[in-house]
Amino acid sequence: MATKLFVGNLPHSTTDQGLNEFVTNAGFQVASAVVIRDKMTGSPRGFGFVELSDGEDVQRAIAGLNGQALDGRPLTVNEARPPRTDFARPRGGGGGGGRDNFSRRRDY
Repeated sequence: MATKLFVGNLPHSTTDQGLNEFVTNAGFQVASAVVIRDKMTGSPRGFGFVELSDGEDVQRAIAGLNGQALDGRPLTVNEARPPRTDFARPRGGGGGGGRDNFSRRRDY
């Protein structure tokens, strides 16, 4: 059973500790809370993930947290999907096609 939640529409002032405290104050046991940050700038991206302790009811947590306001912003809470692993697969295509206009030189 999944124990990880996606939390969206986070204020940019939210920290990992702040997200952890918010979920804990709502009555859920948190194993970890992470606010996702931009790799280049380090600024928060506005979403994060919360992993609930074993035995917690994810659906109850979603119902209890979805729409709750954090610093005036209503949160979007869903069950987290597993990370994508298909990035290494070629995406088809490859461009090309058409003819090479430079190899057909016409002398007038």
